[in-house]
This record gives sequence, structure tokens and C-alpha cells, in this order.
Amino acid sequence: MSSSIRSKQTIIIGAIVLLVAFLFTRDIKGLVKPTEENGKMPASGQMAEAGASSTSTVLNIETSSTAAKNVINKNLATDITALENSYKGAKGPEKVELAKQLAQKWDDVEQITPSALYLEIVAQGEPSSKTWLAAGNQFIKAFESTQDSLAQPALLQKANLSYKNALEKDSTNIEAKTGLGVTIVNGLGAPMQGIAMLLEVVAKDPKNVKANMNLGLFSIKSGQFDKAIPRFNTVIAAAQTPEAYFYLGTALENLGRNKEAVNAYLASKKLAANPTLSSFIDKKVAELKNKN
Repeated sequence: MSSSIRSKQTIIIGAIVLLVAFLFTRDIKGLVKPTEENGKMPASGQMAEAGASSTSTVLNIETSSTAAKNVINKNLATDITALENSYKGAKGPEKVELAKQLAQKWDDVEQITPSALYLEIVAQGEPSSKTWLAAGNQFIKAFESTQDSLAQPALLQKANLSYKNALEKDSTNIEAKTGLGVTIVNGLGAPMQGIAMLLEVVAKDPKNVKANMNLGLFSIKSGQFDKAIPRFNTVIAAAQTPEAYFYLGTALENLGRNKEAVNAYLASKKLAANPTLSSFIDKKVAELKNKN
């Protein structure tokens, strides 16, 4: 199986875990408007404080590399160890080049966190909008795929700083602005500040998948289901994913549009082809059909 196919499957599986976790941590009937009291949305800056306090202790190359090697093929781990030993003894441009190789090696075996940490080193050695954007995108990918509650705020913090650095190099970089908005919406600052940034992005690029997806998610989290639907439809028109269909189904269900919700859930099930999500959706579909 090619690395690109394996990577796509890993992303889908990770997304499914997050999707199911999202739903199970909320009132399934209402997905009521979140408040700081009920714990459904972090207070402004709450995630930022957690990230700042844990980044150095939770995220470092040595511990991330050791943990990642425990879940990959031993021969691949040996190859990476040899490359890491060369990296430790290198200096200047050679060290940056080896960091690039290590970032790619870790990405090839779907270990996103160590890959992101090496991309950060590359950006520090060759600072540009492009290198910092690459680091930010990998950190946000790691944030979205991990279930480690200690690592999540640290990864989000690093993504946030990377996107800020990218924008310092190029203030017109839409992808960096989108990423920065996503980190803010997820807890690094006042949510509406992040929403404003994402709205700026879709004003310039109406079909931007990442911005529309996160605007849709925020609409669901805040109970604005009618606003979520066009966002997810825009995402689906550009790239049909199980996540977009699942959240579209969630929004439709909460508006009482059960037949449409069933179709969206079934589309999510078909695309994901995951037993855990399939079982959940089967129960959800049966429940909705009984309401009709």
C-alpha cells in the first residue's frame, strides 16, 4: 500500500475518532449552545495558557521520537535513529537539511508530531512564510489527530506561533491566516477574533475548505445550525469527506430535517467505511427514521 493511501486512511480514522468523541461529549439531542460553565467551550485564552505551560515539557523531539518509534516497524525505526544521530552531530546548513529529511521520514510513517517538530527546526533555520506555514500545518494536523489531552494545547500553541511567523513574513498569505484563525477558534484567544479572520478568508476565497469547515464547526458548537449547513455544503462541493457529511447530518438533525440528516449520515458512513462510526450511524439513522 502506498504511503499516500496509508496517510489518507490514517487521517480518516483520526477524524472519525474526533467526530464520535465530539458527539459523545455533547447533548446529542440538542448540542446546546456551549458556555464556559458547562465546559463545552474553553474560556478566552484558556487553551493558550495551557499550551504555554506545557509546550516545553510535553513536546520535545527526544520524547516524541521515542514514543513514535514504539509504533513503527523496527527497521524503519533503526533507519531514523541513524539519521537522528547524524543530525545531532551536524551544524549549520547540514543540520537544517537533515531536519528536512527527518521531517519527511516521520511524515512517511504517519508520525505527525515529530515531523512537525523537525519542520519547526527547518523554519527556524530557513525562516520564510513557506517554511513556517509548513510547520504550522503539520502542528495543526497533529493537534487534530492526537487524543493526548496534554499534547493538544501544546501542539495548538506551536501551530499558532508558526502561523504568526508565516504572516510576519507575508501578511497576504491566506493559508496562514486561515490556520491562525483555526487556532484561535480552538481556544487560543477570543473565538470571535478567529471567526473574523476566517470570514476575511472566505470573503477573498469563498470556496476555502479549511475556513468553511471551521466556520461550520463553530456554528454547530454555538448552536447556530442553520448557519452551519451552507458551510458544510461548500466543503462537500469542493471535497467530499466523512467529516463534512457527518457534521452536515448533525446540523440537519438539530433543525428537525431528519430525512436529509439520514442521507448525510449515510454518506459519511460510506466514505469512512469504519466499523465504529458505522455502528453509531446505524443507530442514529434508525432513531431518525422512527421519528418520521
